[in-house]
Amino acid sequence: MNATITQLHLYPIKGCRGIALTQATLAATGLEVDGIGDREWLVVDADGEFLSQREVPALAQVDTRLTDGSLRLKAPGMLQLEVPFASEGDVVKVRVWDDTIAAVTQGEIADAWFSHVVGRPARLVRFDPEHTRLASHRWTGKDEAPYKFADAFPLLIIGEASLADLNARLARAGHAAVDMRRFRPNIVLAGLEAYEEDYLKHLRAGEATLRAVKPCARCSVPGVDPDTGEVATTVPDLLATYRGRTGEPKGVMFGVNAIVSAGAGHPLRVGDAVDLELDL
Repeated sequence: MNATITQLHLYPIKGCRGIALTQATLAATGLEVDGIGDREWLVVDADGEFLSQREVPALAQVDTRLTDGSLRLKAPGMLQLEVPFASEGDVVKVRVWDDTIAAVTQGEIADAWFSHVVGRPARLVRFDPEHTRLASHRWTGKDEAPYKFADAFPLLIIGEASLADLNARLARAGHAAVDMRRFRPNIVLAGLEAYEEDYLKHLRAGEATLRAVKPCARCSVPGVDPDTGEVATTVPDLLATYRGRTGEPKGVMFGVNAIVSAGAGHPLRVGDAVDLELDL
């Protein structure tokens, strides 16, 4: 079946605001723009443990932009911060869930800036290009799927119709609609029925092939308002009433995780027609 890419999103810093794109390059580790990858940077606490909107909803208000030579950051009440792409720091060990990952520090100014945003000592680090982190073979099988600081996989795909169905349910319950930013997808598709991406096997765009490997279990992050950083349980609670599953993987599902099977280096564009293979 055919579908259309309607949104592409890159998240330079895990947990911070993403960038809506009209075009991206598909790398083995996910989407890239001019060599800058998805979840290339990470905010960690004083012990090197990763921080996200789960613990620090204020990260939702950290705006990210890519310039010719730097990562440009803004946040309410903060001076603009420029983090040069050429920054060189120490290689340290950080943790994302159960993974210990090599990362490069980004300087005392960036650390102080994020410490103020977070409200306790924090550091900004960048994925060490000499390090390789692979998605679990439990889900990828024989395929090796490298990725950076994302939770577990290089890509997240969601269909527009799934969000439309959620918003219809919110409206019936007397709640305001939400937008796709709460779910932090990389690729959004039109042309699917609601939750039909659950059955996605392959997405093909020209020479590129993506393989869906696992439904995406959601945490509390969809409860964070991406504009204000305010937290409410409305969205997670509603999703739990009809999107929970008890089998493996278990959890409340919304969207599907994918890996790159072929075509690294291929461009993806908003408006591209893609071919989908479903397992119905």
